[in-house]
Amino acid sequence: MSDIALLSTVEQAGLIRRGEISSRELTEHFIERIERLDGEINSVITRDFETAAAESDSADAARQKGEPMGLLHGVPITVKDALQTKNLKSTGGATELQNNVPTNDAAVVASVRREGGIVMGKTNLPRWSGDIQAYNDIFGTTNNPWDISRGPGGSSGGAAAAVAMGFTSFEIGTDIGGSIRFPAAFNGVWGHKPSFGVIPTTGYLDHVNGGVNEADINVFGPITRSAQDLELLLGIMKRDSPPWVAELGSVPQNLNDLRVGAWLDDEFCPVDSEVREHLDKIVNELEKDGLSVDRTARPELDPDEGAMLGLWLVQRATSQSTDSDGPGHRIWLDQHARREELRLKWAQFFSNYDAVIMPVCFVPPFEHQQDGDFRSRTLICNGEERGYIDVVKWTTMVGMAYLPSTVPPTGLGASGLPIGCQVVGPYGGDKLTIALAGRIGDLMGGYQPPPRAL
Repeated sequence: MSDIALLSTVEQAGLIRRGEISSRELTEHFIERIERLDGEINSVITRDFETAAAESDSADAARQKGEPMGLLHGVPITVKDALQTKNLKSTGGATELQNNVPTNDAAVVASVRREGGIVMGKTNLPRWSGDIQAYNDIFGTTNNPWDISRGPGGSSGGAAAAVAMGFTSFEIGTDIGGSIRFPAAFNGVWGHKPSFGVIPTTGYLDHVNGGVNEADINVFGPITRSAQDLELLLGIMKRDSPPWVAELGSVPQNLNDLRVGAWLDDEFCPVDSEVREHLDKIVNELEKDGLSVDRTARPELDPDEGAMLGLWLVQRATSQSTDSDGPGHRIWLDQHARREELRLKWAQFFSNYDAVIMPVCFVPPFEHQQDGDFRSRTLICNGEERGYIDVVKWTTMVGMAYLPSTVPPTGLGASGLPIGCQVVGPYGGDKLTIALAGRIGDLMGGYQPPPRAL
């Protein structure tokens, strides 16, 4: 993998810091790749290359003068179009905001800029981040780099496709129902959905007046080409303004001491045989590498209840983008109370296990579907028609409980498409899930660029 665009953020930042490559050279290289390769992918939909080039020149000048350099000094990136980005069109994928140019950055974008990151453009998504695909009426459809007849996942689909294609050093995604996890799994890259509240989510454009409040369940997190990048960016992005300062748990020195569960399939949402075969392969590799994995590990909860409660809570958390007044607050409180009971069930489970490996999606990356909606679309699994809504069952039962989840690249399934897993841990166990996912990624070959990225 000799192309510098396909290196990790840590590697790219190191090259700039040591003067082995200039920020301007790396920025121009990304720009050239976007202009040459993004036509059939359609991931980077708003571009500000002139400003990025000028900022890269400033970064190079600062280095030559010996000025202090941040952890991301001179590193060029793109940002999901759901995040407010100062002086750069930010639409949320909605026609109502197609001419919106914010005067402030989302808090997470500002934190990346403080460390020297340079924003080159924005990446595609569904309207108000509300689908497991990435298309809208402003910018059209983003295609999966591994097979352009299929979607890249969503809602951070343009973001993950850009990372996979080497159009950006890393990306900032959002996840309320799986919007980091699906794209990471479908594109063969790394993604981390943090514990709820760890990273500030102000500046999120999920409705016309969005950006001020922080929605229930929703999180921001990094999408990258290495586990080391996830850890670096989590540290940069996490909430650090008193009194709200995120303190995350530590990681055991020897990962072989971890108590790991594997919940790879379940009658509440059976997975496709190709997915199951690949998940078994992942666990087999872990066991060969010395980890003990309990394939019978399950939290003592009804997974279907957890998934459907999660979907209900997600729908309420996103209701400002609809015409609905939503339920009364008492109804929400009753559902929230039930959620807290299920969170206690998860906490009890994690008193016996450090992490559990689960599916992300019950099927491999699927073909574009733009007719109908969540309720009417269907997918084929093991030769049978299943409701599209089943896509989010494995992700919402985790997200609604505020748990961290890391998706590593694990290679290709039998059909030649990426298939991922999610490594789920206790609340605040973000560093642990990243570490274990890192082990899995290493065993399964790590990030591999799609052929059209080479």
